[in-house]
Amino acid sequence: MRKLFLLGMLFSLFCFVNQLEAKENMKPLNEKEEKVVEISMHTARGKMPELRKALAAGLDAGLTVNEIKEVLVQLYAYCGFPRSLNALGNFMTLLSEREAAGIRDAAGKLPGPLPEGKSIDFGTANQTKLCGAPVKGALFDFAPAIDEYLKAHLFGDIFGRDNLDWRTRELATIAALAAMDGVDSQLASHIAIGKHNGVTEAQISWILEVVKGNSLSAFPRGEENTAYAKYFIGKSYLAPLTKDERLHVPVSNVTFEPGCRNNWHRHTGGQLLIAVGGVGFYQERGKEARKLLPGDVVEIPPDVDHWHGAAPDQWFSHLAIECNPETNKNTWLEPVSGADYARATSGK
Repeated sequence: MRKLFLLGMLFSLFCFVNQLEAKENMKPLNEKEEKVVEISMHTARGKMPELRKALAAGLDAGLTVNEIKEVLVQLYAYCGFPRSLNALGNFMTLLSEREAAGIRDAAGKLPGPLPEGKSIDFGTANQTKLCGAPVKGALFDFAPAIDEYLKAHLFGDIFGRDNLDWRTRELATIAALAAMDGVDSQLASHIAIGKHNGVTEAQISWILEVVKGNSLSAFPRGEENTAYAKYFIGKSYLAPLTKDERLHVPVSNVTFEPGCRNNWHRHTGGQLLIAVGGVGFYQERGKEARKLLPGDVVEIPPDVDHWHGAAPDQWFSHLAIECNPETNKNTWLEPVSGADYARATSGK
């Protein structure tokens, strides 16, 4: 009986680990959709350097020039003409530079003619179909002009353009609104509209996590940490903060997506971690894991095996300060298994 019980426990643990690993490898949006989200987020925030990188990555992922133009044009209705115009100017410059470098980006489909009739008529029909029911309310009775502009221009002239499907338009809108302050009501409305048009709960959660993770702290998130990707489970980002080597204090901001952690490793000179955003964990070999919140400081002694990373459902960001940099050497060890990670982060 005891043997059967143990076998059952092992089988349950095996299934749990497989589910955890499958979840880690599953991405709810394809690469092009991910880039639409990133482009929209940076446009809404007016972050031009980050937007430029997202635009280039979008083109490299296969988005056409006209698809990106359409996203940037649509976003003026949600984050204003200045943000949209700046983003379009940024995109125009990027395309010129890529063309000069011999890169030929696919132009893609232009929008066809709008439906026959008045914009307000087919726009009202579009709005009803998008939302699943006619849209009414006291606000529109109070200011009928805004109701007309929404129906005729946004849902007619913009959503009537057929070179970008409505689901993709909602991905862009949700990402832009999630990146802005004070628009919770509009974000909730467009999350509902997105669901009605094929955006899943998992995809919405992913968008919100990406937007939140991109604004974890006052420190830049930086580039995807591809140089050390083989030592991480999940995606991380690295932003070196100190430039002057004469100071002998290398400091970087490291950001982990939910569930991401680095391998077991050790430093001959030790390391300091300062949590600055989200929720994370730190564990030394043979000890219980420690939960990390913004403001927490971890002093890692030399030659101590340890790992650190994000909580399963939270982004996490910390400053990493290298101690004794002239002689400090890093040794990477084995990955933190799904089972060990689950135990460390379960709080049990």
